[in-house]
Amino acid sequence: MTGIKTTGEKKLMLFSGRAHPELAEQVAHQLGVGIVPTKAFDFANGEIYVRYQESARGADAFLIQSHTAPINKWVMEQLIMIDALKRASARSITVIVPFYGYARQDKKHRGREPISARLIADLMKTAGADRILAVDLHTDQIQGFFDGPVDHLFALPILADYVGAKVDRSKLTVVSPDAGRVRVADRWCDRLGAPLAIVHKRRDKDVANQITVHEVVGDVKGRVCVLVDDMIDTGGTICAAADALYAHGAEDVIVTATHGVLSGPAADRLKNSKVSEFVLTDTLPTPNELELDKITVLSIAPTIARAVREVFQDGSVTSLFDEQS
Repeated sequence: MTGIKTTGEKKLMLFSGRAHPELAEQVAHQLGVGIVPTKAFDFANGEIYVRYQESARGADAFLIQSHTAPINKWVMEQLIMIDALKRASARSITVIVPFYGYARQDKKHRGREPISARLIADLMKTAGADRILAVDLHTDQIQGFFDGPVDHLFALPILADYVGAKVDRSKLTVVSPDAGRVRVADRWCDRLGAPLAIVHKRRDKDVANQITVHEVVGDVKGRVCVLVDDMIDTGGTICAAADALYAHGAEDVIVTATHGVLSGPAADRLKNSKVSEFVLTDTLPTPNELELDKITVLSIAPTIARAVREVFQDGSVTSLFDEQS
């Protein structure tokens, strides 16, 4: 006999960056594994050092890091961690990005602009990532930016089931805050058996986060409206959309979003908004100043853990999509 036989057993190892350790711990708990001990720190000049304290040779490595603030630091740390796994001879490297940074820069609106979402995908591939697992990408086309498998998970079932259990569905209207979210809002309508309305808006192309709401398309008078979006950043868009719904006679407004970016003036806007409840997931850490009674944070960890298990066991991640569609 020539060659050497091995047992052929696969080994799953979960790694986490420093951006959102609470979510990583929850995913690890759902999987029934521990997070690999990692030494990570910043040098005096801001450079990042990473070293894993267990061997990753031959392992199926899953590296979780959400791109929260300061976003450039955590993106760089993730790239360094991918490179370390590649050089540690991991068998495969799956990058889990609950919130994918730079996702809104997914196309050129005007000349001489970058497509930064594509750049992030290229950097991950160059660093050594074999696969990306992300939650509610800003646009579906980002999946095509990465030269390899991309598993796109959705928070819709978690958010929609929570809202559906709270309100009288006969009075519920699902509202898209802009034309770009109509397809997602349609899926909410199918799941909850509710009609659809749309808030038409126009964004100032020269001023970031500047929104002007024009009109509401659909019947919202006397209805409980659930505004559906992928993220809340400064809160300007969603709060203006809610004000438009109240102005058109809505009885109540609930806002749902997968990613609570919540930067800049978001805290004040959410506190002062007439919206009765903001429902988010924990793809990003929620700032302490936003621990308000009307902010509800649901866990995305079970969804991520199920996808990780399917990938590791060569199962069907598509089956998760089918259940969530």
